[in-house]
Amino acid sequence: MRRALETLVTGILRSRLGVALALAVVVLGVVGAARLVSGISGDDPGLSGAPVEPIATVDPTTGNDGVLATEAPPTPRTSPGAPAPEEVARKFATAWLAHDGVPAEQWFDRLRPFSTAGLAERLSGVDPAGVPADRLTGKLEIVTRSEELVEVNVPVDAGTLRLELVAPQGRWLVDAVDWERG
Repeated sequence: MRRALETLVTGILRSRLGVALALAVVVLGVVGAARLVSGISGDDPGLSGAPVEPIATVDPTTGNDGVLATEAPPTPRTSPGAPAPEEVARKFATAWLAHDGVPAEQWFDRLRPFSTAGLAERLSGVDPAGVPADRLTGKLEIVTRSEELVEVNVPVDAGTLRLELVAPQGRWLVDAVDWERG
């Protein structure tokens, strides 16, 4: 026995191959002992104790917060007898474009019935000569944001007139005017 241990220590464990084999036996022994102690066999797929159903990260009763809308946009609400938002937008745009040779006060008086008080205040004193377009060139594009907010894109000869209409009491009025050169 002593001779066998001597040969083992002096012969085999002094070589790189012998050390590698000894380490492999130790590692396999540790892994085998761990498997025996933990009781897990190699036949079970997946993690132990994993849920059977998918994990929900959002309450399923909350609304859709996705980028693509699945519901139809709301219908603009108009009081009985009041004009629809597209009609108000067309009348405002027509009055806005009728600026050649018209005094500022007369031009403003044509816009006032279709404007909110805030917009009328901002338009007061504006020189109509600065209006960069002269005529409508296509169909109005209406984008409904809510029952009381609508955006209307009006194509004109020099670009697009963008109008924002609000209807807090069901009567549509232009609240903001923007311009995009075409």
